Amino acid sequence: MRQIVSMLLAGLIAGNSFAAELPVKKIVLYKHGIGYFERRGEIPAGESARLDFKSGDMNDVLKSLTVFDQTGNSVSGVRYDSSMALGAKLAEFPFKLGDRTPLVDFLDQLKGAKIEMKFGATVVSGQIVGARTAPGRERTQTMTELVTVLTPGGEMVTQDLGGATSMRLVDAELQLQLSEYLRSLNVSRSREQKSVYIDSAKDAARKLSVAYAIPMPVWKSSYRLVLDAGEAKKPVLEGWAILDNTTSEDWTRVELSVISGQPISFISKLYEPKYVTRQVVELEEEQPLAPKVYRAGAKQMAPMAAANMMAGRRAAGDALAAAEAQMSTATSTLEVQTTAREAGELFEYKFGQLVTVKRNESAMLPFVQQPIEARKLLIYTEGSNRENPLNSVELTNTTGKTLDGGPLSVYDGGVYAGEALVNTFKAADKRLLSYASDLGTRVVEDGSEGEAVLRVLKAVRGVLTVTMISEAAKTYKITNVDRKSKTLMIEHPLREGYKVVGQKPSEETKTHTRFEVKLTGEAAQTYTVKEERAIVETVMLSEAGGEQIALWVRSNRLTPEAKQVLSAIAALRGQVAEAQRTIEGLGKQVAEATGDQERVRRNLSSLNNVSGQQERVQRYATELANLDARIVSLRDQIAAEGKRKDSLSGQLEQKIEAATF
Repeated sequence: MRQIVSMLLAGLIAGNSFAAELPVKKIVLYKHGIGYFERRGEIPAGESARLDFKSGDMNDVLKSLTVFDQTGNSVSGVRYDSSMALGAKLAEFPFKLGDRTPLVDFLDQLKGAKIEMKFGATVVSGQIVGARTAPGRERTQTMTELVTVLTPGGEMVTQDLGGATSMRLVDAELQLQLSEYLRSLNVSRSREQKSVYIDSAKDAARKLSVAYAIPMPVWKSSYRLVLDAGEAKKPVLEGWAILDNTTSEDWTRVELSVISGQPISFISKLYEPKYVTRQVVELEEEQPLAPKVYRAGAKQMAPMAAANMMAGRRAAGDALAAAEAQMSTATSTLEVQTTAREAGELFEYKFGQLVTVKRNESAMLPFVQQPIEARKLLIYTEGSNRENPLNSVELTNTTGKTLDGGPLSVYDGGVYAGEALVNTFKAADKRLLSYASDLGTRVVEDGSEGEAVLRVLKAVRGVLTVTMISEAAKTYKITNVDRKSKTLMIEHPLREGYKVVGQKPSEETKTHTRFEVKLTGEAAQTYTVKEERAIVETVMLSEAGGEQIALWVRSNRLTPEAKQVLSAIAALRGQVAEAQRTIEGLGKQVAEATGDQERVRRNLSSLNNVSGQQERVQRYATELANLDARIVSLRDQIAAEGKRKDSLSGQLEQKIEAATF
């Protein structure tokens, strides 16, 4: 059974123009997973430009696509393959084609359509009445495909399709539908590929430039640092850009640039159709009346206006960086032809030669090779649990370019020495890179903490601010095993509340202070880092104890005026305390005299009923009178001492309130 594609292909080709493809001319790769592409080319008259993309790229294409017609013709529109499922898309057509649909079944669906068939030199045309299969004349198993048409003369003719050499659908609209149906089937075989068509408003030749951004693998940087390159022994940095062509086409002689930096990028779902759920609203007169319940009234609050988000791009700078310095020595036989320039906050490396990278291949392209300032040193980090410091290099970016982050292999003495990772850093910036362990040096730590001592004591209207200082010391014991001259950089951690005293660090980071120690040929050296921490406490002078005040007075951190104020306060507090002790002592005497009175009264009560005891009664009466007089005297003394204490307490309060030093 013949298939419909083989019978109608010629007619479809004759009735439709092909879409022209635009070759890639320029590519810019970024570090945030986006590639910028420019395509340029001439499009013949009557044709549309076609761009093919992966379905996953379409959101970015629709977000970034720009079109420029250099001939001055306007672009009438951009078409692209829908994201609609194949089944839903094919259901819109007035016919259906299965995997192996016979030609007669297809034609039978087109009843009434005009068709033109050629049988050798004979041409038969008319409207399709129907199509069917029938057994062969010899009643064999071979089936004959027949179509019946109504000719313009009104005659119905049945033809054997086996003798047809070609056929064509006369209706242009139907032919276009069939073409679109077959194209949808073809696209479905490659679900990842979607096409974008750029149509022209005029039927004329034109020159198009099309640009867009699509997801691409991040380009990678890889460096080699040669510490003793050539006779001059000046360090040389060699940088390579590693990129991958994961597209479905070759990049042939394209302008290529790589960008260091991470501009903002995001995915916006523009490719998939979006639908809005609408409310179902009916005319009120069409609805039956029903009881209505009214809720309690409330004032409606005015809605807050939503804030509009502002987005902007920084304008890219056009100033070119200085040309690369001539290489006096070389690490590899390279021809580095890159132009470097600042592009806003980004940095661009543009390769001078046109680049070719085949599809599904990757490439390494050199983008820098020139001398660089590098200083060898050792780095020891406190608390690293490693007694050997690390062979390191202090790299100063003297290339005049931004160096993208990546792995770096170090060569020293003509051999591989180790590896490091370098973050992106701008021109004139510095980076420390460690690449190996130095077994010729050992460092051991020894730390101590001192007791807190008074440093500052200030008073403002009776409120004391006491500053105590706690001192600490960390001693680094360095053993120079191989007795070579070296520079050791000690990374001492920054501790919250502590500051270094007595030394000036060579530099500071967010987490460490760094000290440089010159190691000579001596076998052992020490380096001590001293720190102090301030402990600030606020104390009410009225609540401070006498011993504490006495301790402050004895301190050598107070001025004579401050000592005089505190001494006066301490003396007044002593007098108040002495008065209180006196009052308490007198109170005890009153209590004893009162107890004696009770004893005498009991004795007098017992003698009242005994005759002949007048003498003893008289003696007890005299004693009771003396006790009364004593109690009165003691109470007078307590009252006087209380007044004295109150006076002293008032003076003390005034002294404390006025205490400022």
